[in-house]
Amino acid sequence: MHFQQNHKFNIKTKNIAVFFCLFFFLTSSSSSFFAQKRYTVVIDAGHGGKDPGNLGNNYKEKNIALKVALAVGNKLAKNKDVKVIYTRNKDVFIDLWKRGDIANHAKADLFVSIHCDSHTTSAFGAGTFVLGLRGNKKNLEIAKRENAVILLEDNYIERYKGFDPNSAESVIGLSLLQEENLDKSLAIASLIQNNFAFKLNRNNRKVKQDNFQVLRETIMPSVLVELGFLTNKKEGRFLNSKKGQDQMGNAISDAVLNYISNLKLNTVDTTIEIANSIEYKTQIASGKNKIPTKPYNFKGLKNVQRVKIGSFYKYYYGVTSKYNTAKQSLKQAKNKGYKTAFMVAFKNGEKISVQEAIKMQ
Repeated sequence: MHFQQNHKFNIKTKNIAVFFCLFFFLTSSSSSFFAQKRYTVVIDAGHGGKDPGNLGNNYKEKNIALKVALAVGNKLAKNKDVKVIYTRNKDVFIDLWKRGDIANHAKADLFVSIHCDSHTTSAFGAGTFVLGLRGNKKNLEIAKRENAVILLEDNYIERYKGFDPNSAESVIGLSLLQEENLDKSLAIASLIQNNFAFKLNRNNRKVKQDNFQVLRETIMPSVLVELGFLTNKKEGRFLNSKKGQDQMGNAISDAVLNYISNLKLNTVDTTIEIANSIEYKTQIASGKNKIPTKPYNFKGLKNVQRVKIGSFYKYYYGVTSKYNTAKQSLKQAKNKGYKTAFMVAFKNGEKISVQEAIKMQ
């Protein structure tokens, strides 16, 4: 009888101990398990040190870019969910490859490079660029000017393997369009550009694609902002003023916070079930036209999904969690005439590679 009482007591003691251990584990780990992801944003002030950038109306691009970059970072740093890293926070020269390297090593979620433009005319206005080959001749000239800083780097011949920043062929030959990041790059670029155009009433030079070396070096969603033209007297004066720098900085930081808020809606992992959710889709079309998702608009395909990303619309067919079913949907789309259709995968609304999705499942 005495032994049984002790035995029962030991069982109760063990149960209590297990309960407290479990409680301690859940409470101590809940902050990390359920915590909101912290987003790392790398802010890149263009030029610096021995590279002044453009000198329109005797203003220095490197100084204006730095002041705006610091304004952006200071505002973002006030948000507990954002970690800010600068490629430079003072007047120093940083190689183009190093700027991207800083972002890559930090496993950044976003890279924003800040510059000022110049022209031989009285051109004015703000524009935002993402990596791509679709730029026209004017955009190509901008890319060549920004890439020319390579010539100031000590080992540029080895680092860039003979890349000539003044050659259109070399600029075009650099591009390896990162499809995984393009959608997000376009999304943040559109948010920034809309703030410039509609909140600050700056001349809207729109979102464009071109092959900037600093964007090519990064492996995350990235944009390059041209704040305006220093060669335009009125705009140069605005960008060189504290008021102008604060306004442009706020426009960029507000867009970044908006972008991160949208990411949060798709990445809140509240349960294991949601965390493991995978979706496959067949992308059949993409463009700026908003098309009703009726079967007659898509060669008879039913249940087509339309998703707006920046100023573009993506059209998907055959949304499923099963890879084999997705393969059948892709085959059906191609049989209907969508020869360039391809499969994409998403986890919690974020695009991942199909290979990664298969491994996860």
